[in-house]
Amino acid sequence: MNTTTKLVPTPGQTVGPFYGYALPYEKDNELLAPGSPGSIRLQGTVYDGAGEPIPDAILEIWQPDAEGNVVQRTGSLVRDGYTFTGWGRAAVGHSGVYTFTTVNPGPTEQGGASFISVAVFARGLMNRLFTRVYLPENGEALAKDPLLSSLDADRRQTLIARRDADGGLTWDIRLQGENETVFLDFQ
Repeated sequence: MNTTTKLVPTPGQTVGPFYGYALPYEKDNELLAPGSPGSIRLQGTVYDGAGEPIPDAILEIWQPDAEGNVVQRTGSLVRDGYTFTGWGRAAVGHSGVYTFTTVNPGPTEQGGASFISVAVFARGLMNRLFTRVYLPENGEALAKDPLLSSLDADRRQTLIARRDADGGLTWDIRLQGENETVFLDFQ
């Protein structure tokens, strides 16, 4: 046996495509039941670099509850239809549209900006992408947010959702090109 043989790294593979039959849980995009008190809809479209909708991406979100509390106890991802877990997963539809039913997250720090953490999985990506979507209301907190304040104004806007007339949020994700969403690099 030759003990001096160097190991060769395994080549990378793309994250997707994903197929609906492989998704394990129905209603993973419902962090609480639609129509529940305080529930809102977070929706948008995922676009590729050419501006075309991506029909087979998957999004995951993590967020605090309306009071800014992040659920951290063991077993906190229970899916019983009424316990808010702060985590959800949505498969993007054929038209590139995703939808979550959730609550407006509260700030996790006094005077901080409210946001939802997002991971994007899509064909062609070597790794998932991380980003955030901020609620548009508290301009003072948005201006003081360390991440947002480190960005140019035009880049900052890619992370701030639009409030819909019904109280929901719309936020599109652009993987490349003009108005590309800001993605975060965790090391």
